[in-house]
Amino acid sequence: MKIIDLREYEEEVVLHFGGERTKINAYTLASSLVSLADAIKEANSIINPGYEVEVLVEAFGKGSFRAKVKTTYNGLKNLFNANRLEAIAIGIITSFIYQHTLAPDTDVKVIVNDNQVIIEQGDKKIIVPKTVYEAQKEVEKSEKFRKSVSKTFQAVEKDSNVTNFGFTKNIDDKEPDIIIPRDRFALLSEPIELDEPLREIQEVAELQIKRAILEKSKRKWEFIWRGIKISAPVLDENFYKDFFAHKITVAPGDSFKALLKVYQNKDEDTGIYTNSKYEVIEIHNHIPRYNQSQIDI
Repeated sequence: MKIIDLREYEEEVVLHFGGERTKINAYTLASSLVSLADAIKEANSIINPGYEVEVLVEAFGKGSFRAKVKTTYNGLKNLFNANRLEAIAIGIITSFIYQHTLAPDTDVKVIVNDNQVIIEQGDKKIIVPKTVYEAQKEVEKSEKFRKSVSKTFQAVEKDSNVTNFGFTKNIDDKEPDIIIPRDRFALLSEPIELDEPLREIQEVAELQIKRAILEKSKRKWEFIWRGIKISAPVLDENFYKDFFAHKITVAPGDSFKALLKVYQNKDEDTGIYTNSKYEVIEIHNHIPRYNQSQIDI
């Protein structure tokens, strides 16, 4: 298994433009470099307030075509540059691009520990320092950062001579450490829309009443839904009108067919959404217990 350690990508990186030719369209090179520089500058402004970063192209090489990019940092004379400089902007860019172009047809294993995050896919293992991993979460919230990365891929996607794009440490490396095939350029050529950390979904659900609140309030009833106990207030005004007019008599074991709103939080490490709270928005039907084909225990 090939191991790639992003701790080696602190202040410089070699960009690999793959193709049959050992030369590149000047517009492709200029556009991609400027956009990548903008992304690096935006990342730096977020993680290193009080420091400016200068992005330099130091050397060109074959491979099919390669450009070595280096960053240098200068402290601004203000209150903020007392913060410790973290030269991780290139690592953030590399990690962000790699993670968003992973092959969708291959299993990905992510291991998070105290000092680093290990991403395993196929025959590659990427080691991401915890500082880079945590900083990336903040940087990728920036729309300017995501748009700058997208412009980089728009530039190489427009050039049909570029068959792949990647990163490596040394300009003379035989193969780049990270290589992104052309068919995955589209995954980043449009700005990524981040999932909200909190989302809401609604669905029609059958809720069995375990504990009822026999007053109009936001106090939570207890229901059994899909075999699990949930707590949720009933917010349907029409239900309470019928309830207080004695058109509906509610007892434990009865059920509602109702519109349930589910609030979900996203786990930043796994990307998995989990239910956090519930609300009953509308009661469609009240089903007395004796009408249900259930076995009482």
